[in-house]
Amino acid sequence: MKGKKATILTLAEKCKNILASNWQAQLNTIKADAKGSKEEIYTSKVKYVLKKGRPYIWVPENDLHNMNMIIDERGSFAVATPFPGPLAKLLKSTKKLPARIALMGDVVPLKDDKAQLIANNVKEIILSEERMINESSYKVSGVLSSSDLATSRSANLKQLLDGGQRFNIYRLTPSSCMFIDGHGDTHEVDMEDFETSKADPLASFSAKLIDGINRSEARRRALMLFCLVYLNVNARDAYLLAVDRKGFDVLGKVPRQTVKDAVSEFQWKEYRFAFKEEAQDVETFCGRLMEMEEEVVTRVSSSSGLI
Repeated sequence: MKGKKATILTLAEKCKNILASNWQAQLNTIKADAKGSKEEIYTSKVKYVLKKGRPYIWVPENDLHNMNMIIDERGSFAVATPFPGPLAKLLKSTKKLPARIALMGDVVPLKDDKAQLIANNVKEIILSEERMINESSYKVSGVLSSSDLATSRSANLKQLLDGGQRFNIYRLTPSSCMFIDGHGDTHEVDMEDFETSKADPLASFSAKLIDGINRSEARRRALMLFCLVYLNVNARDAYLLAVDRKGFDVLGKVPRQTVKDAVSEFQWKEYRFAFKEEAQDVETFCGRLMEMEEEVVTRVSSSSGLI
């Protein structure tokens, strides 16, 4: 049995995964005009790509950030874990927040040649992700194709290249990083750990994986069986909450016990399922999930005590 540290990600890894799984963030800069800084914060949503672990931010030419950063390069960058489709509705109803990160540092404009390299990198990302989906096996394509188009990172990044809007591209050099968990608690991340950590190989497809599985009633019933067989937890409903190379998190609807030990209502609780061996790609992840589904069905079918 692997120890707890071996089955979960570090805070720095979680931060890199959030960055790699999303493509949209909130950029905050200090308001400024020709007379100088106003010491007020201006915020807007921007798109970005991650290259060598660093965000490259695409700011529309008419956005006030461009003026602000001429006067003051300091900025902050907030990115949330993308929670798509039915999961987003559930989390909103339970008032649970998505895990998110806040980076602070200097936001520096790229020269034309560097900006063109980043634009070319976006094209490579789009082609690479589309190629992976087209060449994937049935077990992978079945999950990914079930997800909503809005969960596709490549589809969202295409909007940067369609020619309908002009952008300036900036590089964020972070000086500090904070991780905010689903309970709203803030954790400072060591910058050396952040710089050396790498994004999970599943991160860029995590939103599609989560949404594809959560939109399948059969897959969600399997998640309920995972809770029953592996954890002896009788979940009445379940959603996939997070995925990574070491396993996945499930949000299960379980009975809430009162002081008198009588069931009064239900609550949603998180449960962690760790793989025996890491899944280094989407194909392996889906394969491991199917193996677990087959195992729990067999165990439930052969044991009347679990039915």
